Amino acid sequence: MVSLKDVATMAGVSLMTVSRVINHPQNVKPATRERVQQAIDTLNYVPDYSARKIRNQGVTASTIAILALDTATTPYSVEMLLAIEQTARESGWNSFLINILSVDDSERAVKQLLSQRPDGIIFTTMGLRHVTLPQALEDKPVVLANCVSDTPGLPCYIPDDFDGQYQATRYLIAQGYRRPLCFWLPVEMLASKARRDGFEKAWLEAGLSLDDVQQYHMTIGDAHYTDLAALLEAHYHQEQPDFDVLVCGNDRIAFVGYQQLLAKGMKIPQQVAVLGYDNLIGVGELFLPPLSTVQLPHHELGRQAALHVIEGRQSRGISRIPCPLLKRISL
Repeated sequence: MVSLKDVATMAGVSLMTVSRVINHPQNVKPATRERVQQAIDTLNYVPDYSARKIRNQGVTASTIAILALDTATTPYSVEMLLAIEQTARESGWNSFLINILSVDDSERAVKQLLSQRPDGIIFTTMGLRHVTLPQALEDKPVVLANCVSDTPGLPCYIPDDFDGQYQATRYLIAQGYRRPLCFWLPVEMLASKARRDGFEKAWLEAGLSLDDVQQYHMTIGDAHYTDLAALLEAHYHQEQPDFDVLVCGNDRIAFVGYQQLLAKGMKIPQQVAVLGYDNLIGVGELFLPPLSTVQLPHHELGRQAALHVIEGRQSRGISRIPCPLLKRISL
């Protein structure tokens, strides 16, 4: 690892001068500051702020760093971050959060994170997705939460979307529904295939034919949520729907479905039932009638990822966290 001395040698200055450039750059002549900064950039030196913290306090605290890609900027997955912080605090650990603000921002975020010399790193994302681990983190103790990567050996904690949809589909079959209309998430999204596969497995296991199921995938992009309205319109014949349950890729899709069904005078669930997915915080109970949906386990994802670091777990690969069905009124 590059040291402060390496930077000083390359720049031809003293250790004290390098320290001043890092901590009080306004007190250093511009020409000297530029020379030191050039050496820092060339050597890819990361200042060790944690060492200064230890010198000042005389103690060493175990710390989890959270690298958050869209996780803190959306209301749907922030519970995962709160669970990490709470679990760390309960175990006497510290935690801190670094946001990746854009695709081009990862290098800055990683440097800022590593400067604190954390004992473990949790990489989180909003929405299950594939991530490329920044090169600077490849030899670090990293745990993924709500994402997967091609980097071999990384521990990953993700929702069990397959089983969540499988169990929910078994329930709707037991309730007597036989003519589903499914509007899944875009095919590009990792969760979409798992949820559709879970549905189809449960359907076939019940001895039912997929020929009786009408399935569509939403086009990627938030603007396409309302495409469901036109789709539902095409599935009415003589003012009656040709489906008895609307299976939605997530609760936002269900929201559009509710508006369209209620505008048509349909009674939920007496005429058409609705099943969502995600259980968006504070939203499911606001549907009238309340929406039956599958719970995304954001809290447990954060908790298990934090415990992986704190307990020093040696497990590798993907760990799937259960997604329970929340039975409300719409199904």
